[in-house]
Amino acid sequence: MRKRYSLRFYLAGAVAARAGDEMSGPALMLAAFALTGSAIAASSLLAGITISAAAGGPLLGALLDRAGRPGRLLAGALVLYAVGLGTVLGGLGRWPFAVTISIAVVTGLLGPALSGGWTAQLPRVVAGDHLSRANALDAMTFNIASLAGPALAGGAAEALGAPMAVVVSVVLIALALPAAWMLPARPGRARGVRATSLAGDLVAGVRVIAARPPLARATLTSAVSCIAQGMLTACVPLLGERVLGGAGRGALLLSCVAISALAANAVLARFPRSVAPDTIIWASALVQAAALALAAWGQPAVLVVAVLIAGIGEGPRLAALFAVRHREAPDHLRGQIFTTGASLKITGFALGSAVAGPLATWSLPGTLALAASVAVLAALVFLAVPPATTNSSENSTVSA
Repeated sequence: MRKRYSLRFYLAGAVAARAGDEMSGPALMLAAFALTGSAIAASSLLAGITISAAAGGPLLGALLDRAGRPGRLLAGALVLYAVGLGTVLGGLGRWPFAVTISIAVVTGLLGPALSGGWTAQLPRVVAGDHLSRANALDAMTFNIASLAGPALAGGAAEALGAPMAVVVSVVLIALALPAAWMLPARPGRARGVRATSLAGDLVAGVRVIAARPPLARATLTSAVSCIAQGMLTACVPLLGERVLGGAGRGALLLSCVAISALAANAVLARFPRSVAPDTIIWASALVQAAALALAAWGQPAVLVVAVLIAGIGEGPRLAALFAVRHREAPDHLRGQIFTTGASLKITGFALGSAVAGPLATWSLPGTLALAASVAVLAALVFLAVPPATTNSSENSTVSA
């Protein structure tokens, strides 16, 4: 199967699915504003489809881990996600808004399928020495999606109308279906692994994250780093308005983050073993802290440099996080560990955005300084978790 299923096919599907996902949120927000005329409805719809992913991740991961053909289940999740987006679009301005946002919340439960659920299948596509490079390339698909998704949403809304932007995101997700459907099958359960109930698998996944120090500290550090990342994102409109001369220009800052993250991951893909992934995770949090502190300076040139530095930390951190998960996660719980981690990151990002919104209107430099402190806390969290035992370290080295 590995000979017939190429890494390029996997990456093409990942880019399509993740670009559609990154596009769907802004597209829904634009469509809601255009069809209802309410900014509150637009932001509520975006929040609804985002925050519910935190609840859906663990369950979806457990189901993927139990499936003999996880690609089929993943393809089904993509179909339901696309159908949910189309249903929300069809209900805007026609159905009570409570009904529409409820559908968005249910649809958002499937969001981790496009992130952690997809990445968890990578070891069945490539293996051995090729996994490190493939892991960095997989992380790059997130950077490409985060760069292209919002830009496509804005461009499609401008050229075709806001509702059509949602349609384009649905089409992108649909393009990923063949790559998901044809993912390699799971081999039989590993020898010595006892079949358990779904509830048992959910508990087992959490226990593995808590019991393996490299996995626990990588998971916690990434979640706390996402709080700081969410705070920066919430500050972007005000940064654009007060520093760059227009709130709309703030979106360019996010593009700068994505571009530098993509470039950093391209370098990492070329030299995948140059730095240990565990080191990258805590060091990238300090890079993020430095970038946020620079952004608080309030000068245009310094601000651009700051967001470029933020991307240099953000891109390799994602690739390093994937590397640690692939190294530490048992195969029969891999999907759950990836989707649970994605859920925690989404929750952290949403929390940071929610906290920073009101604070930024009171003091923008103060909010960015607080975000820098949170990033430093992320590095301290990593260092506070005791390292793995000697046996675990040896096993990690062999698996890396």
